Amino acid sequence: MIFRLFALILLAGPALAQNVVRYTTTNDNVKYVFATAEPVARLKPGDILDTNTLDCFGNGLKKPGDTLSMAKGDNPLAGPFYVEGAAPGDTLTVKILDLQVDGDMGIGAFSPGFGAINGSHYTPVLEPPLKERVWFYHINHAANTATFKALDSDFSVKIPVHPFFGCIGVAPAEGEARSSLVPAEFGGNMDSPEASVGNTVYFPVNVKGGLLYLGDGHAAMGDGEIAGSAVEVPLKVRVQLGVIKGRKISWPQFENEDAIMTVGAYRPLEDAVRIGYTELVAWIHRDYGLSDLDAYELLSKVGRIHMNEMVDPNYVVVTSVEKKYLPPKKKP
Repeated sequence: MIFRLFALILLAGPALAQNVVRYTTTNDNVKYVFATAEPVARLKPGDILDTNTLDCFGNGLKKPGDTLSMAKGDNPLAGPFYVEGAAPGDTLTVKILDLQVDGDMGIGAFSPGFGAINGSHYTPVLEPPLKERVWFYHINHAANTATFKALDSDFSVKIPVHPFFGCIGVAPAEGEARSSLVPAEFGGNMDSPEASVGNTVYFPVNVKGGLLYLGDGHAAMGDGEIAGSAVEVPLKVRVQLGVIKGRKISWPQFENEDAIMTVGAYRPLEDAVRIGYTELVAWIHRDYGLSDLDAYELLSKVGRIHMNEMVDPNYVVVTSVEKKYLPPKKKP
């Protein structure tokens, strides 16, 4: 029995010997744009990144009475992280191993001019703007819940916690620098619950090293993020990075054991859906062998649309199909 246990340990040894790169994120080293910048750490494919992220207010709101003016910026980002061997034309892979809420409090906020069903910068109205409000959510780690408490009554309700990255992306192409508020082809502020444990995210590599950024942790969020925020939290993070050489994609993708998922980010919302489904058709054709029209027809019957958010400069949807409806994946 002892010999058998020792043999199992020896067999498991290489799998357990992953290189872990640790990095601490603070308000002094965050970024507020997705761009080409000096990397804060370098990793090899297969390495695990162990780090933390701040909430979208830079952990600046602590108690009732604090205001949004106390935040140093919007969506502070950890990174960028350089992955050896990643070059334009490749795909960067980010396998999300673990996400934990880093603290006992989350924040929800309404900011005037930002939201899906009120006047905004993109949909102006003549009525006076709604006033700023801030809600504080107690995080119960044992029960895995966040508690909503109404500001104008004594109502409260517990919400299941599902940690995910609001912001995850890479440096854009053509030397662009894009605000951490923007979702687009490089990823960015996608507000996708799909960016969670158990899923792998794929990004197009636009610059050498890929330059991955992480931030804007969420503990819970409704479809659309309609008032402009989730339950905003700092996170403890473990992700494993990799590179697929020669696999060129145009938009971010997600994958798990059960499904493949593609991102579309644009305005109007129907164009975001078109982008997502066009990318999904192309993925099915390339990796699973169906013709474009057969994939189009199949998705018309079993495809799914998840509307992630409709408040940012671009709206975001994730289109998906369960693998049980697809042919066996083609061999490389």
